[in-house]
Amino acid sequence: MYLYYEHMLIIKIRKLNVKIAIASGKGGTGKTTVATNLAKSVTDRTVVLADCDVEEPNAHLFLNPEIQDEKTVNTFIPVVDMEKCTLCGQCTEICQFQAIVNIKEKILVFPELCHSCFGCQRICPEMAIGDGHKEIGTISQGLSGHVRCVVGTLKIGEAMAPPLIKAVKKTAIIEAESDLLILDAPPGTSCPVIEAVKGTDFIVLVTEPTPFGLHDLKLAVEMVKIIGIPYGVIINRSDIGDRAVLDYCQRNQISVLMEIPEDRRIAESYSQGKLIIDALPEYQKVFRDLLKTIEEKTAGQEVAA
Repeated sequence: MYLYYEHMLIIKIRKLNVKIAIASGKGGTGKTTVATNLAKSVTDRTVVLADCDVEEPNAHLFLNPEIQDEKTVNTFIPVVDMEKCTLCGQCTEICQFQAIVNIKEKILVFPELCHSCFGCQRICPEMAIGDGHKEIGTISQGLSGHVRCVVGTLKIGEAMAPPLIKAVKKTAIIEAESDLLILDAPPGTSCPVIEAVKGTDFIVLVTEPTPFGLHDLKLAVEMVKIIGIPYGVIINRSDIGDRAVLDYCQRNQISVLMEIPEDRRIAESYSQGKLIIDALPEYQKVFRDLLKTIEEKTAGQEVAA
């Protein structure tokens, strides 16, 4: 069993040349399509692809990795020893999420609200709070040719994805034997996405030329600007809508890295669980050129730890 206690986990990380996050402001834009095809198009090195969309991981459906290892991920939950507890209330005061509360002469813990910050344990003057744990999901690892897949799957009913995403990223970095790590982030702009993309060297935002696509792209761009990581945009099904997304990128000097046209052959390959580069080999060079462009944009940057 794999116990994930952040305060106890010290990792010496070999710096990778580039860590790329594939994200999107909304679901269904082709984020995983880009991530999996980019990973498979690289043939001169081993690639690690981490599926951080832990609530609905699907990269493995296209890569079909041979699973070699699966581990359970647990987070810290406080366990109160009432024989030591003096009901001073310091633990309840420090908890911003009301995960531990003082009711009359008893301390109650609500695991679903706990963010595993260890604040209650560290502040307790009587050392009455011990280590408990709660299972939040699993991490599977396997090989698909030269691509090592690290897939996180959140336990059904679990409310918080960021702790599992953090564990997936650390596992992927440890397993990386090459200089390329690709992170398939969850859709949207909420906490799970921020956890997935932070610490990367470049973010690819996948969008589509529709009003919804433009609206959510704007939200994603604002998120990335706050984080301060270089980014670019890929427009999927680029010929189905109007020029609004292109015009927005041009006005804001946002680099459009690639445009993928609406192509029935791509749709058919996707519906069959096949990669674009397998169904349409000419896209091998397209995705290799994409990686080359990203590496040129990140050249000379301080590598994120």
